[in-house]
Amino acid sequence: MISVFRDFAKSKWAIALFVLLIISFAVVGGTQTDVFKSLGPQHVISAGERSVDANQFRADFERVRSNAQEQEGRPLTIQDLVNANLHVRYLEAQTQRLGFLEWANRAGIRPDQSLIIKRIREIPAFFNQVSGAFDQAQYEQVLAQQNFTPAQLEEEFRDAAITEHFGSAVQAGMRSPRIFGALVAGRALELRDGRWFTVTQDMAGRTSAPTDAQLNAFINENAAQLRRPEFRIASVVLFNDAAGSAPTPITEERIVERFNFRKDGLSTPERRTFTTLTVGDRAAADRIAAALRAGQSPTAVAEANRIQPAEYAAQPQSAVPDPAVGTAVFGMTSGQVSAPIQGRVGFTVAKLVAVTPGAPATLEGVRSAIVTELQEEDAKARVFSRVEAYEKARSDGKPLAEAVREIGARIVQLPPFTQDGRLPDGQPMNAPPQILQNAYALTKGGESDVIDAGQGQYFVLRLDDITPAALPALADIREPLAQQWTMRENARRLTNKAEELAARVRGGEDIAAVARSAGATLETRTGVQQNAEAQTAIGGGVLGGLFGQGRGQVFTGPASETAYVVGRVDAVRAPTAALAAPIADQIRPRMAQELVNGVGENLLVNSARKVKAENDPARAIEALGVTPAPAGGATPPAPAQ
Repeated sequence: MISVFRDFAKSKWAIALFVLLIISFAVVGGTQTDVFKSLGPQHVISAGERSVDANQFRADFERVRSNAQEQEGRPLTIQDLVNANLHVRYLEAQTQRLGFLEWANRAGIRPDQSLIIKRIREIPAFFNQVSGAFDQAQYEQVLAQQNFTPAQLEEEFRDAAITEHFGSAVQAGMRSPRIFGALVAGRALELRDGRWFTVTQDMAGRTSAPTDAQLNAFINENAAQLRRPEFRIASVVLFNDAAGSAPTPITEERIVERFNFRKDGLSTPERRTFTTLTVGDRAAADRIAAALRAGQSPTAVAEANRIQPAEYAAQPQSAVPDPAVGTAVFGMTSGQVSAPIQGRVGFTVAKLVAVTPGAPATLEGVRSAIVTELQEEDAKARVFSRVEAYEKARSDGKPLAEAVREIGARIVQLPPFTQDGRLPDGQPMNAPPQILQNAYALTKGGESDVIDAGQGQYFVLRLDDITPAALPALADIREPLAQQWTMRENARRLTNKAEELAARVRGGEDIAAVARSAGATLETRTGVQQNAEAQTAIGGGVLGGLFGQGRGQVFTGPASETAYVVGRVDAVRAPTAALAAPIADQIRPRMAQELVNGVGENLLVNSARKVKAENDPARAIEALGVTPAPAGGATPPAPAQ
């Protein structure tokens, strides 16, 4: 093969090809010399043989957005998540995960196919509800609804098995050294002596009322928190019937026709209560059947054979997972014990306890449900006809208001709302995500096309007005702003006073003398232990100071919103060994778990580095079709992967 290429390179055809390439460079410009840059797959994440392209990354991040919306309880756009830098965190996590899986594959960690099949067969949605058999078409349909393919699901299960088995192996072999528990127990039971006093606001002095200049400066300092978000006001064209309108009457002929069409599905199927016992061979199944016929209970027979009975309480035949078992049970009489039934996973013996006969549906029994169903269908048909009429009227050049009036639709104006769906009082507007997305995609006065909101509902959005983001006027927030400014300045005075007094103690003055000079009362405690009782008795500020410094050191800290504490650690005493030892043993398992978590995190990072896993944030942004997050980002929503 190499000789063929060499011969070609010397031929006149190769020379002509090189001339054409040189001419093309001259035409398009000398800077575009990377002719291979656009060739091959454009990956967002690469980890050896594993990779994620733009389309897959977009689909995966859509699932992240859906999970984040559920956790936040409000609509979120892809841009919202990118502004919060959630895409970066997800990108790094996925890169580490793929890197670990690639490393594991190279190390020879591969799950058996039977494990994957077992996980798939544990999902009821993949089985036919009538026959109980695994349905390949239903399997693919359910996955398609979640934007998944069978290959992707099986790969997910394979990756999950690798992670779980490897994690279990790491955890099984991890032991925390006893000294770790001893250190924690020693710290928990350590005793300390100390003295302290409290500095109040009266000792530090209070600030005077702020001037307008000070308040305006305070506004500018806190512009990010005070800035009012952009609000938009939009009108929605609704094509559905107005609330309270009378439903259309349904003729008897339509009711009877629908009943006859759905009679079988509306009927109540026969239900049976029974117990099944499944074993691997026929001989064991024969023994179980004989024991049940002899009068032994299914529970006793299951215990004797070390198996778990399966109880079915008033279930239809479609609920029995194994078709062979379902056919046999629904051919038995009450109290009968079946012969061994060869099913998909072995031999099953069933004992029928009770039979609940089915009941055919009657027209009068389901009339109201059928009427409601037909009325809903008629309402959707009316909506769709209005949508078609509206689109025709608009294509004929009629203004929106005239088209709406002509077809009998309605225009409803929404209150002002932010891009994340909040009203001026901060409460959620509870509008469909499509309204928010389209409102912030339109310019003032712009109108959307007809938008399908699902469930047979459609709407058109018109953006009426935009209130841009802005800082509030001083007159509008003077009183609360002055309160906040005063609180900040008083806190600053209090902190400075406490640090001034603490500096005197650090300089060698006796803490008792310093407390007297400030008009404070000195508190003295011995044998203080770091626990909830001590926190209640002396406060978290004092407790944190006592156990946050060494012997002879001075500490300061907030005692409350309007007081500071200044103290000194006089003595540190080790705990009694006989009391610390049992606690050290009790906390070792928890410390071992924390060690496992730390090892797991390091393993992910190092395995990804080992296989040179990498990602491309710019390509991820391009795949998501949004703009990069602003510097600093925003407060992220709860992560969801």
